[in-house]
Amino acid sequence: MIPKNTICLWYDNDALGAATFYAETFPDSSVDAVHRAPSDFPGGKAGDVLTVQFTVLGIPCVGLNGGPVFKQTEAFSFQVATDDQAETDRYWNAIVGNGGQESECGWCKDRWGLSWQITPRVLTEAFTSPDPAVAKRAFDAMMTMRKIDVAAIEAAVRG
Repeated sequence: MIPKNTICLWYDNDALGAATFYAETFPDSSVDAVHRAPSDFPGGKAGDVLTVQFTVLGIPCVGLNGGPVFKQTEAFSFQVATDDQAETDRYWNAIVGNGGQESECGWCKDRWGLSWQITPRVLTEAFTSPDPAVAKRAFDAMMTMRKIDVAAIEAAVRG
């Protein structure tokens, strides 16, 4: 069944590779269907992979092999809530270690240019603390990081 709402992500002809990586990396993720072009199209031939239906952490997506015309930007990202440093490290290292790149404050990009926020729950909880001093300390600590250091955030929360 086709979901009512699906996130469509544009890839430069490797939607299947991206979907496969996500399915192997994240729980509740899968490659659901591969659709091939019924005829030639700009930048492709009949039989080429045109779209890939996949699920990332329970979110239905479709990858469109649209070619190099449009690039991913940080205006869209997946935010992944992690429970501890081990889970944070696992996802961060999978993305960055598979041809991706680090950014600031828990953000990284996969090798297809898609942005990810690998965000420990302790950080989100600190930001939403009713105590503005706790939120400020956690925020200030985060601003010095690339991958989030859970112990450093917990220390900032404690003051």
